[in-house]
Amino acid sequence: MRVVIADDERLVRLGLRVVIDSEPDLTVVGEAADGAEVVPLVRELRPDVVLMDVRMPGIDGIRATEQLVNGMAEPPRVLVVTTFEHDDHVYDALRAGAAGFLLKRARAEEMVQAVRLVARGDSLLFPAAVRDLALRHGADRRRAAGPADRGPIGRLTEREGQVLRLMATGLNNGEIARQLVVSQETVKTHVGSVLAKLGARDRTQAVIAAYESGFVLPG
Repeated sequence: MRVVIADDERLVRLGLRVVIDSEPDLTVVGEAADGAEVVPLVRELRPDVVLMDVRMPGIDGIRATEQLVNGMAEPPRVLVVTTFEHDDHVYDALRAGAAGFLLKRARAEEMVQAVRLVARGDSLLFPAAVRDLALRHGADRRRAAGPADRGPIGRLTEREGQVLRLMATGLNNGEIARQLVVSQETVKTHVGSVLAKLGARDRTQAVIAAYESGFVLPG
């Protein structure tokens, strides 16, 4: 799995490179110190995952993520790497298309596992801190839209709604299948239908929509 690291702090890039390159199935193929460097570097190197700092000079990680997701036919998966888990910039990056986020103080094994999960696209990195952000931002959007306006979520079937709620708890397809007592292939079909109906790029985008619409609430 090919990884690009984007962070304006050289020591942070060095630390991430040491962790990633220590794994036999992962390799760092490039580094960027500014958001403006990320897009041309990714177009050249075609990594599977970009570890993206949200706070960088020039172009920040949010805008860089948007440019990658919207400007490439097959964009890499973006994993936000941040110091503060409750940072609103993290939430904006997720809405822009990042697949998940990781704290810079995470243990080495957590970092490499996160990269593998994001690269495979088979699980959702959506910690409680991000759910809190989605709920807080979603409250403002729900007040603006009105209590009855749930948009595309209103088109989901009952089963698709069940799958979306379980996705919002961070369960992967296998765990959802066991919970609903169905096959993983059936869950995969429902997940695909949920993403299509919501116009979501991935599971993270679908879960954000679920929280912002009020379809999923705390507790």
